[in-house]
Amino acid sequence: MSHWFTEARFGLFVHFGLYSGAARHEWVQTYEQMSPKEYRVYFDHFDPDRFDAEAIVAAAVAAGMGYAVLTTKHHEGFALWDSALTDYTATAACGRDLVREFVDAARAAGLRVGLYHSLIDWHHPDFTIDWVHPLRERADVAEANASRDMARYRNFLHGQVAELLTGYGEIDYLFFDYTYPETKQGLRGKSAEDWDSAGLLALCRRLQPAMIVNDRLGVEGDFVTPEQYQPTAPLLKDGAPQVWEACQTMNGSWGYDRDNVNHKPAALLAQMLVDSVSMDGNMLLNVGPDGRGALTPHDAATLAELGAWMDLHRDAVIGCGHADLEPPREGVYTRRGNRLYLHLHSWPLGFVHLPDLAGRVSYARLLSDGSWLRTSVSSPDQRASHLTPAGERAGTLTVHLPVQRPDVLVPVIELTLI
Repeated sequence: MSHWFTEARFGLFVHFGLYSGAARHEWVQTYEQMSPKEYRVYFDHFDPDRFDAEAIVAAAVAAGMGYAVLTTKHHEGFALWDSALTDYTATAACGRDLVREFVDAARAAGLRVGLYHSLIDWHHPDFTIDWVHPLRERADVAEANASRDMARYRNFLHGQVAELLTGYGEIDYLFFDYTYPETKQGLRGKSAEDWDSAGLLALCRRLQPAMIVNDRLGVEGDFVTPEQYQPTAPLLKDGAPQVWEACQTMNGSWGYDRDNVNHKPAALLAQMLVDSVSMDGNMLLNVGPDGRGALTPHDAATLAELGAWMDLHRDAVIGCGHADLEPPREGVYTRRGNRLYLHLHSWPLGFVHLPDLAGRVSYARLLSDGSWLRTSVSSPDQRASHLTPAGERAGTLTVHLPVQRPDVLVPVIELTLI
């Protein structure tokens, strides 16, 4: 597993495609069961005149992110690069290779380069109609599928992946999406055999040996990808820790959704980030540029808020991971070497009690301003009175806090361990 990934901890996901012009969710084609002819209007009017890869990447860098991932093609089948295998491309629609622009900008800014690629393609004539396909309600599905050939589609899929992995220099990360073998509504989904996942993964290993690949091919990948939920403990498989990355949206939609204003506040996103790191995970935070390719004002402002927090607290995130210590009820720990970081999700009155750290901390400070914090150890036999709290259990370190909570998204205490 590449060390850079677990060092970075925080990445940017960018969903952009024809659905951005539709402006009502990236699955709009199948939610509204639109035929290719009906959906064509978004291709005919695709004009990303405000898509500025350098500006998007700069926002990621300012937010403290270490890598950025672009949707090269989502389920609609529209390719953002100059694919030789189809004319359903950004190059054909607007004369631009948006993957090239993004990769070049990310690399120039020092970010690791990630690509997303959909295994699904609702535009390709050989992709069989299944239970997530826009044409699933057609009366003649069986007849339509009889003329479709998944073997031809597999060749197309592998060919497009090969284009991406040979035409854009070193790629650090690949996010495939996704495998769904279940049968629903009498229609079979797609399994690892439909993609020839073993062969596709072998192709990736051959063309980009250092690249990491996610777990959505239906075969084991390099990291697992909980989506739109936060694990509550480090992820294990057969007792061994797993490398994982929670992918999260700003508002529940990956693509631009004009009327969805259910935005997560920056403070919640910062809490989700540190919760992930505290359990040895990463967080990949998504933005959906609008129909002209620009970051929305809300997304840009949220990234800026996160960046202001990361500017002060990056030491508590980058290169950190799980601390095998019991945290207090008010927060979670992250750890890097002899530095232990307590992220306080609630601000207690006067002090916070840290189990099993008595005699193990040489210095405590608020990370936001570097100010020293007094520590003490109370006798477990101390009785409570109207002015004195009861003693804490043996081995507990008490950190004394100011009454005023620091004006940051998540306050962090840095503890230097002996």
